[in-house]
Amino acid sequence: MMPSLKTLSTLSATLLVALIVLCVSWEMWLAPVRPGGSWMVLKGALLLLPLFGILRGRRYTYQWTSMFILLYLTEGVVRAGDPGVGGTLALIEAILSGLLFVSVVLYARNSAPSRTA
Repeated sequence: MMPSLKTLSTLSATLLVALIVLCVSWEMWLAPVRPGGSWMVLKGALLLLPLFGILRGRRYTYQWTSMFILLYLTEGVVRAGDPGVGGTLALIEAILSGLLFVSVVLYARNSAPSRTA
């Protein structure tokens, strides 16, 4: 049984907000590249680009977010080998990104005009 569009929309929004919080807190306080924070915190700000489209249920936003989020999945996988807290945070980022990818792809697929008619 396929989840409803409302469920996928809520899941996508929740995962995106969690990823924003993770990225900002990671690069500001938890394990920044440089002590005191770094410009890497802007990767969290980039995640604000699809947020409003996701919250409004815009299918096109879900489509391009599915490709955009793969950058974060890649970063999480690459940095997962880092020692200490950074590696753990990277693994969490990879998991959140992977789940977000699946949820936005399912939403985009299930909201296609050919499927709703």
